[in-house]
Amino acid sequence: MPWSNQSGGGPWGSGSRGPWGSGQQTPGGPRPPDLEEFLRRSQDRLRSLLPGNLGGRGIALIALAVVVLWGFSGFFRVEPDELGVVLRFGKFVREVQPGLNYHLPYPIETALTPPALRVNKTDVGMRAVEDLRRGTSVRELPEESLMLTGDENIVDVDFSVLWRVKPVEVGKYLFNVQNPEGTVKAVAESAMREIIGRSNIQPILSGARQTVETAVQNLMQKILDQYGAGILVQQVQLQKVDPPTQVIDAFRDVQAARSDLERAQNEAQTYANRVVPEARGRAAKITQDAEAYREQTVAEAKGETSRFLQIYEQYKKAPAVTRERMYLETMERILSGTNKTIIDTGQAGPGVVPYLPLPDLPAARTPAATQQRPAASGGGQ
Repeated sequence: MPWSNQSGGGPWGSGSRGPWGSGQQTPGGPRPPDLEEFLRRSQDRLRSLLPGNLGGRGIALIALAVVVLWGFSGFFRVEPDELGVVLRFGKFVREVQPGLNYHLPYPIETALTPPALRVNKTDVGMRAVEDLRRGTSVRELPEESLMLTGDENIVDVDFSVLWRVKPVEVGKYLFNVQNPEGTVKAVAESAMREIIGRSNIQPILSGARQTVETAVQNLMQKILDQYGAGILVQQVQLQKVDPPTQVIDAFRDVQAARSDLERAQNEAQTYANRVVPEARGRAAKITQDAEAYREQTVAEAKGETSRFLQIYEQYKKAPAVTRERMYLETMERILSGTNKTIIDTGQAGPGVVPYLPLPDLPAARTPAATQQRPAASGGGQ
């Protein structure tokens, strides 16, 4: 609807000065601020602050201050568990150690400080869940932990991987891998499934944990090196290796039976180790005794033979003397151990001498004295 100057003084109302302060003033009312005057004063103040009023020396000082501040912006600090990476126009240039360092100011160079010296832990098959009431709890992830063994059994494996960034390959860690933690987790699960798939379930459940951990660590390191991830796998720790929950009771029974079998075998082997050496010792003793008897018998036979030959040689030289000597020696050997009766066959007597058994008298006297002593003691009473 068109407006007329006669009815209302324009669209700004009666007595309005318009948007820029022009127009008719309202008699007796407050005077509104003049917008044009305000703009003019603002322009004068801004013009007074421009370097044109400072001269060439002022401009130089301001430029020098700006350059100094720009240069000081290149200082940066690397924390003890970090390594610095300097980029020049977005391209990797060098690595710097923890401490205070310097790079050319932005936008020439920039610095990144990844936690390259920190040991990270990645869990596979389980997750730690924080609960304000119960504290920290572990949540099982069967989709990650259930694996197939080489003998077509299923085993539930939970493990952790300790890894860090290689100090000399921080650039690879930053630019070759988009998600390092996810990459480590995927590689760890793949390596574990491959090693478990090559092994039987019994060694895994019993005593091959160290072998499995070493094999998984080596395979992970090989894959990550092929990726150029700049990650060093320090250790693989098996947290749980069990059969699935549905059949764990049956596996435990089988394991107990295997333990009993091994115990019985060990006891039998212990008994055999004790009995067999004893039997061998006795056999060796009998053999040695037989050998000693044989040596003794052979030596005695050789001695007798040698003695007989020596006597025979003497006999050939003097047969009569040798026969008499042999007779006397034989009689001496026989009569030395027997009782003797001496009979005189001479002409002076009857030829028989009375024999008094002097050796028998002490033996006969001793029992008689023993019997008389009790009788004598009884008569005294």
